[in-house]
Amino acid sequence: MTIMNSKDIDTAVSLTTRALREVAHLDWDVPAAGLEWSCRDTAVHVTEDFTAYAAQLTVRATAAYVPLEIRAEEGTGPAGLVDMIEASGGFLSAAVALAGPGARAWHPAGAAGADGFAAMGVVETLLHTHDILGGLGVHDWEPDPALAERVLDRLFPHLPRGHEPWLTLLWATGRGELPGRARLTVWRWYADPVRAERLVLCEITPNAAADLYAGGAGGFVWAGDGPGEGTRYASGRTAEAREEGTYRPGWGPYALIRASDRLAIGAMGFHGAPDAEGRAELGYDILPPARGNGYATEAAKALAGWAFGQPGCTLLASEADHPDDPAHGVLRRAGFTGAGSGEGTVRYTLSPPA
Repeated sequence: MTIMNSKDIDTAVSLTTRALREVAHLDWDVPAAGLEWSCRDTAVHVTEDFTAYAAQLTVRATAAYVPLEIRAEEGTGPAGLVDMIEASGGFLSAAVALAGPGARAWHPAGAAGADGFAAMGVVETLLHTHDILGGLGVHDWEPDPALAERVLDRLFPHLPRGHEPWLTLLWATGRGELPGRARLTVWRWYADPVRAERLVLCEITPNAAADLYAGGAGGFVWAGDGPGEGTRYASGRTAEAREEGTYRPGWGPYALIRASDRLAIGAMGFHGAPDAEGRAELGYDILPPARGNGYATEAAKALAGWAFGQPGCTLLASEADHPDDPAHGVLRRAGFTGAGSGEGTVRYTLSPPA
């Protein structure tokens, strides 16, 4: 995983403010390309992101954004808006540089350290500079490809490569197409995915889950004929949980991304958050071509480690069906032990390490 730092922020801010100053003589009240915001509103949004990320790191926020409000004074012109971006980018750069190695703070895309917030700040300013310039008629701007590549590696571990980094980043965020790849209608980045030796586990959040349940790809690129029916079913339950108000971030399915080719080879996750006794249920669905390689065991160990690191989880449970069900071996190798049987199934449980 690429570690990003304050120098990456400084580079991104320098590139974007230079490009934006060249169009500061134009009318920024027109819509930004592909957005409902105007170019002016988009510039303020970048300032909001930079400032919010700096505040999150500074106070080590744990559950929500620091309650700040950022706005431009009435009558602020494009040059002033660019100054706001440059100044707030400096705030984030300083916060990242000063944050210790153990610093972590809350973000909707996953709790992150200084490098995660650096990467998120970079991607925000690169993408929204593209949006502003596009709205003003400039369609040939490209930032440093090495910077785009670093952002892809840090925040988009679930998407394949093989094309120019900047074009891939635009595709990864629903802003373009690639040869052989349709435009993404659902997308997100991952500030803190669950990592295993050969896999990256990326949570299937409600928007992605709804897309999967409806027959889409959920923003992932699937191996073979994926996703499997089990993955679509679990995604439907996640979408229902959001509608019912019972969804808990992290306690649903995760796409299993094979690190070697960044293809999704299945899903594994929880049937819901831990119950009143601290018990959570684990299930999985591996695509046939990927079976027999130990991926399910590896993923189960990684998710168990994540689950027992969360407050309130004291037991994981799972089931295996008929005697030839490979799940028996998967669960045993992951540390689960038999805990009785039901109608044609064997129950397995796992407790936190002593």
